[in-house]
Amino acid sequence: MIRLSPDLGPLTPRQRWRRARLQAYSWTLTGAYRLGTLNPAIWRMVARGYHPALDWVAARHARVACQFAAVDVPAYRHFLRAHEAERARLLADFPETTKQNYAGTYDEASRCQEGRLHRPGVIVDESSGSSGKPYNWVRGPRELQGIYRNAAGYIELVFPGRRLFVINAYSMGAWATGTTTGAAMARIAMVKNTGPDLEKIADTLEHFGPGYDYVVAAYPPFLKHLRDRLDEAGFPWEDYRIRGMVGGEGMTEALRDYLEERFEEVRSGYGASDLTIGMGAESGFSVRLRKRLATDQRLRDALLGPGEQRLPMIFHYNPLETFLEVNAGGELLCTINTKSCLQPKLRYNVGDEARLHTLAEVRRALGDDDYAAMWTDERMNLPLLFLFGRKDSTISYMGANLYPQDVEYGLYQGNPYAAAINRFCLSLEELPGLEYRPVINLEVRGEVDQGALAEICRKGVVAHLSAVSRDFAESLKEDPTAADLRIKVFGLGEGPFARLTKMKNVYLVKDA
Repeated sequence: MIRLSPDLGPLTPRQRWRRARLQAYSWTLTGAYRLGTLNPAIWRMVARGYHPALDWVAARHARVACQFAAVDVPAYRHFLRAHEAERARLLADFPETTKQNYAGTYDEASRCQEGRLHRPGVIVDESSGSSGKPYNWVRGPRELQGIYRNAAGYIELVFPGRRLFVINAYSMGAWATGTTTGAAMARIAMVKNTGPDLEKIADTLEHFGPGYDYVVAAYPPFLKHLRDRLDEAGFPWEDYRIRGMVGGEGMTEALRDYLEERFEEVRSGYGASDLTIGMGAESGFSVRLRKRLATDQRLRDALLGPGEQRLPMIFHYNPLETFLEVNAGGELLCTINTKSCLQPKLRYNVGDEARLHTLAEVRRALGDDDYAAMWTDERMNLPLLFLFGRKDSTISYMGANLYPQDVEYGLYQGNPYAAAINRFCLSLEELPGLEYRPVINLEVRGEVDQGALAEICRKGVVAHLSAVSRDFAESLKEDPTAADLRIKVFGLGEGPFARLTKMKNVYLVKDA
């Protein structure tokens, strides 16, 4: 497909004056934000001292970012003309951008400030391709420095230690997470970029010994593989202090509980290759709140909406840098406020379903006493993003939506065979009579009783779905055959997993 490459073209005197005013305003605010990330200690102070009154400043800056791009970014000028939004003034008047209508329509250079891509220090990242064809995303040196500072400040806040040693187990290819994590962590810790190599990580831990405060950064499933691999080798966990920092995909509390049987704690971050790394991050407070949501229907109704059964990830985010909105369809929109963003991201819809709440709203829903009891040492005072994940990542069955995270709960909770499960994916199987049944495909390691594994997994998933999904529970009452979830067990790299070679897991497949 040929992508458009519009030029900026000559600006009128009025446009040049408008561009100069908006640029000065935006750089002033960006400079103020940057002061808050110069040092991890200052970053911690800002995260703990954020005041809700700053929400207005953040919203105003998001509007200024869109207005400035309208006279400075060729693709965005063309995009606004195509949507008859050249005269937009309010933030809500600017149309949403997506991978399809913007990033996939205009080339990289035209989406940059001044239409200028090639400059020293620009890093080209590539998305994982989990949503189809991989895309290239460019980031400039000032933008990257801000990302590094934010990541370093968060790690020092959540994983304090005098001898931090970060083992970076993300993929080291052109994917943003791996290379960015290594560079960011080098600001505050000793770093080894092992990539997703189990043997190399095991050797590193053995070689350097227990005298360090280790943090392993990885995708959630890989951290499980690492726990299982070290368990098999009889690793002396009790002698080490090892914590986990995960990202790239959602994580269930069942998996967190499984990991924290060995890791001191596991925290997750939220980002997207399309947007930026580290848009949101967990704290002890957000983890406790999520666990409370799992058992408190009243709180879930208050924060997520009446009847909502899904359990979202919960992250703190900084509106001054990444201003978030939720559209009428419940999808997350993000505007990167900082002027240092080489390719401005403006009301960008990455396809994630979400809710947003201030801490004051959460406090009212919890009550003062419960709210105070949930706080931990991090004390991040930033608002909260409740993230459900990609809106289309479901299988519809018997009137209910089955989500990969709910399936993961059922696979790992109380399952004696959990260590044998390498990964899973979902598919639909057509039966005689044009009837469909969902299939949970399991990839397993080593020798295992496949029949017993399949039956325990089926019972676990049915039990969890019955508890969290009213639609599924009602289907079971009306038709007991709804419990006939199919479990298929495969060896490493067999069946549908022969095609799933990416580091990030793919949870839905069309044909298994």
